[in-house]
Amino acid sequence: MTRGSRNVAVVGVALSDCGRVPDATPYTLHAQAARRALADAGLPRRLIDGFASAGLGTLAPVEVADYLGLRPTWVDSTSVGGATWEVMAAHAADAIAAGHANAVLLAYGSTARSDVKAGRRTGTLSFGGRGPTQFEVPYGHTLIAKYAMAARRHMIEYGTTAEQLAQVAVQARANAALNPEAMFRDPLTVDDVLSGPVIADPFTKLHCCLRSDGGAAVLLTAEEYVRDCRTPPVWILGTGEAVSHAAMSEWEDFTVSPAAASGRLAFERAGVGPPEMDFAQLYDAFTYMTLVTLEDLGFCGKGEGGAYVTDARLTVTDGALPVNTDGGGLSAQHPGMRGLFLLVEAVRQLRGEAGTRQVRARDGGLPRLGVASGTGGWFCSSGTVVLGRN
Repeated sequence: MTRGSRNVAVVGVALSDCGRVPDATPYTLHAQAARRALADAGLPRRLIDGFASAGLGTLAPVEVADYLGLRPTWVDSTSVGGATWEVMAAHAADAIAAGHANAVLLAYGSTARSDVKAGRRTGTLSFGGRGPTQFEVPYGHTLIAKYAMAARRHMIEYGTTAEQLAQVAVQARANAALNPEAMFRDPLTVDDVLSGPVIADPFTKLHCCLRSDGGAAVLLTAEEYVRDCRTPPVWILGTGEAVSHAAMSEWEDFTVSPAAASGRLAFERAGVGPPEMDFAQLYDAFTYMTLVTLEDLGFCGKGEGGAYVTDARLTVTDGALPVNTDGGGLSAQHPGMRGLFLLVEAVRQLRGEAGTRQVRARDGGLPRLGVASGTGGWFCSSGTVVLGRN
């Protein structure tokens, strides 16, 4: 898609060491992922004139850019939770298309797991008692409780079952079994998920994402630099972003996420639709997120998500729409704001670099189109990116 005067491609992607990395710092994971992404692209560091990062440092992304030895003339520190990286990718693509930057690096790193193990953080997220959330804090709403309430509302409205939600975790694990870098690869059954300890009704432990260390980086550049890259370009075809509520009491419908708006915009701008997608990479901190995002992006009708996710529809091996092909946040890795990992996996799939978990298009060849959609907060924000290859 032409955004301004230049087309924009992703030319480098990488992960840092992920999973259990007790000797790392968030800064070293940023740097490791960034170096690997540059090596993947085959472009020199001096070309980077844009940088985007969030979640680390008092002056993010200034501190991280300084650590990486970058002096960018375009920066972004948008922070909207898990949707941050899809939103940043959209902003970076707009900046490159308009000529405000030539190459933008997106980088993230977190030692969330090691911090909890070492007692550097409690593992419980607190969102404070000021602003709109002050009216809910006295009732003890945790992050997971907010998602659990939304899931229960969907169950009441549409008859969605705990077994259907469990299918999301089971199929994510089936994909993770094909990913040698995934933290958890042992097979799961629906009974395994349902018999686990209840964390927040209707979620048991395996309805919830794991906690890991890890980092990721993505390099976007203008079309004229593509010929200098060692990897085939993956084009940014369309993007969309949307925000919803801060307080749960202001959310009009617990069964509709802001992906309904961001997805519509992304697909319209790309000039393609959900039926043309070869795969989807969706934020999955909890199983319900996958189900409702599939509905809101238009892969099935509202209320039909429970039926849609059955029969191994989401798996690489048998699925009509492979989803979270690396195992997702439920089984592969989840160091915090996982949205950048969605973009890395989408690009690897489109370049045919996913190994045993490689998706095939309907004609048996490599996939041509895919979508990545991140969700932030408690369905407070959404960013959607449609990607494609030549």
